[in-house]
Amino acid sequence: MMSETAARSLRADAERSVRAILEAAEKVLAEEPGASMEQIAAAAGVARTTIHRRFANRQALIEALATSAARQLAQAVDDGRPDTAPPLVAMHRITANVLQVKSAWTFALELPAAPDSEAAALHEDIARRCTAVLQRAQADELIDEAADLDWVRRVYYALLGECLHGNTDDADPDALATRIIDTLLHGAGPRG
Repeated sequence: MMSETAARSLRADAERSVRAILEAAEKVLAEEPGASMEQIAAAAGVARTTIHRRFANRQALIEALATSAARQLAQAVDDGRPDTAPPLVAMHRITANVLQVKSAWTFALELPAAPDSEAAALHEDIARRCTAVLQRAQADELIDEAADLDWVRRVYYALLGECLHGNTDDADPDALATRIIDTLLHGAGPRG
């Protein structure tokens, strides 16, 4: 019988292997969406059989990639303390965190989540939590009381997307977050 320490070591190796495969899949598929499992295995530095042992087929790998990225996005939101930090602070932290995750997992986060998947549930929860932070901001009079918060959330998402599609590879996530939140709350009109 395998010792508990040996079992833990095997689990840790398996987790590292899966993480390496998912990171390689993100990089390879972002450059070439039709890349083969063999190309992903080579980029991950593992045998093709290792990928097939972990993922039954390419679709299973893609679904795991989408779920992993959605989990990281949900963690980025959690790390911004959406329920306890002052709304403006939470909005800034969440935005900077989300920008980092989205820039690292562009391919995976652009995948449409299967309707009943864990990734879809995570994205729904993220949207709900985003709206809750916006409600707190509205209560603090940072957002007009008559504003449609679903629309504000969609505009926020659009600002995130535009920021990531711009030439911001070397931009500081905090500076970008400030720009996004400032634009969301104040638009492009004159200050005064």
